[in-house]
Amino acid sequence: MKDLLIAIAQGLVEAPDQVTVEVAEPAEDGTVVYTLFVAEDDKGRVIGKQGRIAKSIRTVMRAAGTRQGQKVSVDIN
Repeated sequence: MKDLLIAIAQGLVEAPDQVTVEVAEPAEDGTVVYTLFVAEDDKGRVIGKQGRIAKSIRTVMRAAGTRQGQKVSVDIN
């Protein structure tokens, strides 16, 4: 899952070497939080107009998590 998020983000940004992901321990309800970090200049590229790209990333990650039996949440910093 972490590798999927990194691959998606690296395809969107101009500085792919600065893409990192932190994975938090599952919460009480079983949700795993993935925090995506990108360069300051690339935040707009990852979020997109009106958050459309960020919403799409979250949808893909949620679908992949469902296939593995996980609840997934993605934060972008």
